[in-house]
Amino acid sequence: MNILHVTSTFDLASGGPVIIATRLAAAQAKQGHNVSVIAYAQESDSGASTREQLDAIPGGELLTLYEINPTGTTERFTASRVKNQLEKIINDIDFLHIHGIWCRIVKSAADAARKHNKPYTIVPHGMLDPWSLSQKTLKKKLALKLGYKKMLDDARFLHLGNTDEQNLIKPLNIHSKGELIPNGLFIDEIEPAPTPGAFYKKHPELDNKPFVLFLSRLHYKKGLDHLAQAFTVLAGHDSEVRLVVAGPDDGVKDDFVQRIEQANLTNRVHLIGPIYHQEKLEALHDATCFCLPSRQEGFSIAITEALGCGLPVVITDGCHYGIAGEVGAGEVCPLDGQAVGEALVRVVGDPQGRENMSAAGRKLIRDRFTWPKVAQQVIGLYEKYA
Repeated sequence: MNILHVTSTFDLASGGPVIIATRLAAAQAKQGHNVSVIAYAQESDSGASTREQLDAIPGGELLTLYEINPTGTTERFTASRVKNQLEKIINDIDFLHIHGIWCRIVKSAADAARKHNKPYTIVPHGMLDPWSLSQKTLKKKLALKLGYKKMLDDARFLHLGNTDEQNLIKPLNIHSKGELIPNGLFIDEIEPAPTPGAFYKKHPELDNKPFVLFLSRLHYKKGLDHLAQAFTVLAGHDSEVRLVVAGPDDGVKDDFVQRIEQANLTNRVHLIGPIYHQEKLEALHDATCFCLPSRQEGFSIAITEALGCGLPVVITDGCHYGIAGEVGAGEVCPLDGQAVGEALVRVVGDPQGRENMSAAGRKLIRDRFTWPKVAQQVIGLYEKYA
């Protein structure tokens, strides 16, 4: 089968969609399919070219890459370069897998698919969640009326991450059926585990103290305001523990720093910027606990990676990852800094409980959430809806 994945950018700093698109594509390619990915070129410096990043993924070397220059005001509004490339390749495509909602490259891909009578699916990545729709509401309502609702209606199916997402989008009355498809991991990307202490060695400022790890964009929806309050609660119970905040600034770094300064915790909070690949893996293995107090997530890759590495998690209801609590791999809390902080106190202060959570998280990911299993499920849906 000839498959084309479409996502807004190859830039790792943009968050989960590019990670999900490229890894699902690579897993499909490893199963013998001809798979390509089209997106705008990365604009931030992640330390490696897009081709190098893809080649590091199991099966990534098998992918055909269409990297489109994103510069220019005209391109931003018309996606003309994307459209030109799509016209050259779409006749050979059997199924399009489109990631995201609110960008021109997504709309252009759906338009091209309909024009050439090609089946496609769309992954909302949580962008149709009520909280997400409440951001820039008028603009999104207008977009839905001007063709984005039809784009969703005409998809052969919607690729949804969890039952919460399935229920939350019902008020939109989208005609396409939703299919529940999780995200996953390549176990090869998290094993073998790095040498214990490798992250501490790179960050002597931690002084080998236990630390809670936040790993995501520093964006309002990620709940950094709640994280600051939660760590204040934890720090009041534990004089040793530190907080490591890893990720690119997406608008709230200054506010977060100010909250930490007001709590007199500056010397115990370490903002280290984005980390990728081996250093990220080292952080996940040396950390005591992972915390993501998000207002909204689709199916978080960061949570999945933490669980796969055996790191206990403290997350919020808005992450829509209740299975972590159900299997005993962590705690799921209301969106409230005090509640998150109290959960951190329980997890950080219970070594035996963390061992049990670690085993439960590893088992969950390996039993249910690996990319080869997800890819096989998705191929079956392509065949069903083609």
